[in-house]
Amino acid sequence: MMNAINVGPQPVQLRFSVDEYYQMIELGLITDYEKAEIIDGELIKKMTIGDRHAAAVNFLNRFLIKNVPDNVMVSIQNPLRMSDYNEPEPDIVLADLTKYDGKRHPRPAEVILVVEVSDASLKYDRNVKLPLYAAAEIPEVWIINLQNNIVEVHQKPSIDIYQLTTVFKTGEQIVSDVLPDLKIEVDEILV
Repeated sequence: MMNAINVGPQPVQLRFSVDEYYQMIELGLITDYEKAEIIDGELIKKMTIGDRHAAAVNFLNRFLIKNVPDNVMVSIQNPLRMSDYNEPEPDIVLADLTKYDGKRHPRPAEVILVVEVSDASLKYDRNVKLPLYAAAEIPEVWIINLQNNIVEVHQKPSIDIYQLTTVFKTGEQIVSDVLPDLKIEVDEILV
């Protein structure tokens, strides 16, 4: 005869809304908030930014500010308010200024392109953040894959996946679907 073993209470995982997260910061309950993002109500510690990561973001920042239309805002490593429980901090967000006033964190309907520069975070960016962006119908996401020296361009969001992924290698030029006049050499990004 088997006897049941009482293992006691199980740990309870707490989910926080984005608003609760900001309230905890204001109250001083969270002090290291610059190094975290909120995904599915969980506080996720952001990974350290290495030299290649920083160089790619810096290059793209300069390039995009010079080359996107005036009605597009380039936002660098700022939060993207996706839902009550999701506020990732992509490396770059291009927001449509005809929909976005720039006075708060952008919402998905105001975003035309997201860029994630991925080295140690590649698996996380692909498996966690990319499905969030697809579910929010962000039209285009670039993953600057520093591990493999390629740029993955994800387009045509459907439910929580992108139906089209194009891989650009060194020696090739990226042309954006959402900004067709935006052309950039992969070699310039992958320093």
